[in-house]
Amino acid sequence: MNGEPRNTANGFAARLRAATREEHERAEQAPFVEALLAGRLPRSAYAALLGQTYLFYRVLEEAGAAWRFDRVVGSFVSDALIRCPSLEADLAWLSGPSWRSSLEPLPATRRYIDRIRDVCFTSRSEFVAHHYTRYLGDLSGGRIIRHKLRGVYDLTDDGLRFYTFDAIDRPKRFKDAYRALLDGTMWDAGEQTALIAEANEAFRHNREVFDDLAEAVGVGTG
Repeated sequence: MNGEPRNTANGFAARLRAATREEHERAEQAPFVEALLAGRLPRSAYAALLGQTYLFYRVLEEAGAAWRFDRVVGSFVSDALIRCPSLEADLAWLSGPSWRSSLEPLPATRRYIDRIRDVCFTSRSEFVAHHYTRYLGDLSGGRIIRHKLRGVYDLTDDGLRFYTFDAIDRPKRFKDAYRALLDGTMWDAGEQTALIAEANEAFRHNREVFDDLAEAVGVGTG
């Protein structure tokens, strides 16, 4: 395969992080997220967030299963990252055993799902873009978010399993290995550019889901 060079001066992972910083920060600073972590919303708002998250993770994990044995990006797919069972457990605990019956995608969630279906089953780089924004983001912020939510909503391990990666003993080591994989993958010409662009698109979809959730619970989006 004719690919872009391995381990460029700053490394592709560093380029990706820098190129997506603005959209990443906009998503993190969404009014819904700030209100939730400050404890200004009811616990049902947190359950609503997990419900929408489950809907797009379910599709992303279908895509991951499709790429598992691919010689280029199969190494990104790890059972240690799988989130759907944890989300199902949290939603059952928070909303009861019939939680699926009332789960409907918000408009932004539907657009996010459609985007994942459109690109993540056919494009290696765009699959990795969505994989990176979701899993590395949730792994990086999971411990902090879990601690905050535990305090403000009086939660124990139940209800917070989504943010608990039991199969990853050392998150920093795992993230370092993931970034090394980003650096070491022999991307075809233009795939790095496409990956960066799609990662920014994924962060924008995240922000739009937060905005729809904010509207649903009556939080101003600014």
